[in-house]
Order: sequence, then C-alpha cells, then structure tokens
Amino acid sequence: MLNCAAIVGRLVNDPELRKTASDVSVCSFTVAVDRSFVRQGEERQADFIDVVAWRNNAEFISKYFSKGQLIAIDGSIQTRNYEDKNGNKRKSTEIVVNNAHFCGPKSDSGSAGRSEGAAIYQPAPSFSTADEGDFKEIPEDDLPF
Repeated sequence: MLNCAAIVGRLVNDPELRKTASDVSVCSFTVAVDRSFVRQGEERQADFIDVVAWRNNAEFISKYFSKGQLIAIDGSIQTRNYEDKNGNKRKSTEIVVNNAHFCGPKSDSGSAGRSEGAAIYQPAPSFSTADEGDFKEIPEDDLPF
C-alpha cells in the first residue's frame, strides 16, 4: 500500500499549538494550494487542505510559521469519523505531517520566529557576471574526492 501526500501552499491562519489530555502537542491548520491549471478567462482556483501535525512537528510549525507564509508539507492522508455537537455523523480528511519545510524567501525582520514584515526577494548571484579574479584554483591534492 502507498499513502503519500506532498503539498506546497500558504497558511490560511496562524497555526495554534494545543496539548492533548496526555500532554501530546498537536497543531491543526489549513493550507491554501493553488491548482496547476487555469481556465481561460477565469482566475486561478485554490484548494483548502486541512493538515494536522503531532509532537515535534506541531511545535516546530507553531513556532516558525504564520498566516500567509509558504510551507511545504509531506505526509499521509488520513480520514476519521466523528459526531458533531448536534449529534450528526461527520467525516474528516486531512494530511498528517511527516515533514514540514520552509519554501519562501527569508523575511527581512531578521528574527527566527514569526515575521512581521514583507519578505524581500534577493536573486542569487549570476556566474555570467563574475570576474576571473572571483575564482581561485585549488591544487588537485586538496580536492575531497
């Protein structure tokens, strides 16, 4: 059997860390993922995917991610049945996080936690504009392979 899910999208709200009765960290949030196609004359659509993270993943996500930030998630799809407050039977489908990764550029706030300002994109240096003096020759006996 194979159950793999990988998504990249933006957090709809700030992730909120909670604890179970047995003191296990859990974090539930929704990720907006753009669809890969756009019908002519229409705006791009997005799917809003429910995600749940447990233990260290939950603590990591709640500490370092915030609303609107890009996040990459890989995990597995899980369904569960429950009864709501009115006694109606419900079914929930969500991705359970195995790994979470940063996707966007670093924020300009310089802090390790949640970013307050807008991110600044800085392109990588181009080697086509490099001068010959930017490189130095390494003797063959110093190569690691």
